[in-house]
Amino acid sequence: MYGYNGKILIADLTEKTFKTRDLDPDWAFLYIGGATLGARFLYEMMPAKTPAFAPESVLGFVCGPTNGTKALLGARFCVVSKSPATDGWNDSSCGGSFGPALRKTGFDAVFVKGISEKPVYILIDGGKPEFRDASAYWGKTTFEAESLFKKDLGDKISVAQIGPGGENMSYMAAVINDTHRAAGRGGPGGVMGSKKLKAVVCRGGDAVISVKDDAALVENNKECVAHGQPGGRGEMPVKDLKTYGTSGHYDSCVMMADAPTMNWAGAPGTDISFEKAEALAGRSTDPKYKIRSLGCNNCYIKCGAQYRLDSGKYKTDHATRPEYESLGAFGSNLLNGDADTVIILNRLCNQYGYDTLSFGGTIAWLTECYNKGIFSADELDGTDLKWGDTDAMIAIAEKICANEGIGVPLNLASRGAARALGKGEECLVTANGIELPMHGSRFNPALARTFQYDPSPGRHIKGGRGVPFGNSPPEVKYNFEDTGAADAAGLLEWELTDACGVCGFGQFLLAPGIMSRFVDSITGFDHTPEELTKFAYRSFTLRHAFNLREGYRRRDFRISDRAVGKPPLKDGPLKGITIDNEKLADNFYGYLGWDLETAVPPRDFLENVGGLDCVIKDLYPA
Repeated sequence: MYGYNGKILIADLTEKTFKTRDLDPDWAFLYIGGATLGARFLYEMMPAKTPAFAPESVLGFVCGPTNGTKALLGARFCVVSKSPATDGWNDSSCGGSFGPALRKTGFDAVFVKGISEKPVYILIDGGKPEFRDASAYWGKTTFEAESLFKKDLGDKISVAQIGPGGENMSYMAAVINDTHRAAGRGGPGGVMGSKKLKAVVCRGGDAVISVKDDAALVENNKECVAHGQPGGRGEMPVKDLKTYGTSGHYDSCVMMADAPTMNWAGAPGTDISFEKAEALAGRSTDPKYKIRSLGCNNCYIKCGAQYRLDSGKYKTDHATRPEYESLGAFGSNLLNGDADTVIILNRLCNQYGYDTLSFGGTIAWLTECYNKGIFSADELDGTDLKWGDTDAMIAIAEKICANEGIGVPLNLASRGAARALGKGEECLVTANGIELPMHGSRFNPALARTFQYDPSPGRHIKGGRGVPFGNSPPEVKYNFEDTGAADAAGLLEWELTDACGVCGFGQFLLAPGIMSRFVDSITGFDHTPEELTKFAYRSFTLRHAFNLREGYRRRDFRISDRAVGKPPLKDGPLKGITIDNEKLADNFYGYLGWDLETAVPPRDFLENVGGLDCVIKDLYPA
């Protein structure tokens, strides 16, 4: 079978057993890999309505067919699970070295079930898996644990691990790879911690992925490189990403009100200045902090950067340039323009294993609550949490990382904390319980449907009309009629991106249509346009069906009123804007032919798309 090892590893932490399962070639064709293949396995392996932290809950590390091949930007793997934050389906993508390293061991995916009595890690050594005692690593930060793993196992390893955030089963906990790459959204690190699983470590292995048409793959790579060269259509975005990564346009996003201000309640100019925003953009921070560029496996762009921080007790050479999303979370959303503080908070999340978006969003929620008198300083362990107070931000962050005082409920993320503390729900800005990313749906209404109704909610990098649509003229982007076809068409690229293992930036950094050509040259599948459309619908529907099986229907998929301008802002670029999010959903589901009231796909849709017999069995039992 081209493009795959053909082996799936299933680990049972309760029984301390491993099983190897052959990958069905039909499953490879129908589900490809990543989030989609992971959804098919979890749909089979997890009973309906299994709590995220139960022994029967399953956590998967799933590669795509590009991982471990020559395909440019083909390093991303997916962590799949049920989310403790949303109580529904969750997939979170991660770059770095782990995906290719796992494939080198001879497996295409690892699924983990059960709960260990004591902390363990899984070592896959040259293709041979074993459980090992993780007591010496438990309680360590990701930096400390990675250093210990390399001391004990050698430098040539790749580690997907949790920090103390995951060990404490935080709803914001990430799975960390290479100490700064995170599968962060939705709390998969908390699921990993509930199982007492510190890490999955890959060492050695000589598996080689058989490629159907190596010459075609090489030509695809050449076309991609030419696309980003001077004169190529991708010249400018490639240049931008190489130079400043995702931080390059942060300040402009703040001033357009795409990025959030004051927990999404403020406005640029009125509440935050251009100078504060500009101070965090890469062109301002790189000259002061940058040591070198960083990139994922097989990436020639290297959009990351290692930073040197000279700031009191946080002085270090082991920091990274915060990504755009982290800048929004720790910058404008907290009214913060201090670069040292953003780098410190970003590094704490990497060290302790947290998703920066939910971490920052939770602090922003708490800050608003405090400034409205909902919480007192005593309830915040004596912290005077004013907007823009950098010492206060760091103090709250340290409480979360230590899981003490106010940090204990905050580890449940904002919605969980509001429920645990019994107040503050009026200040929540979430989609189905998860904090929003740093691109706003009032600025880009296309994101409202994605945030609210994607099976993995609160993501700006999921199928739909996408982030670039926000740059459309107002008369275009605030027209809520006939959006269904364009919205559904947006599924094609993103569902395939999450399945094949190519970085999402490939949609504009690489040559047009490259995802399917990469997959076909590697696997030999030779998808027709009709098959690619069916794959996109199949992938979306399978993830959605996981939530339907949990008992959720359209009425249960919610987004905070503030996120869609209800009521509208009174100041700034988005003054008076309200999004008709339910109309957008009507258009989307209507185009697909789904039931508008329940968001349940009809049987003939499922049969036509194919590969969804398991869903038909649950939704339409004989």
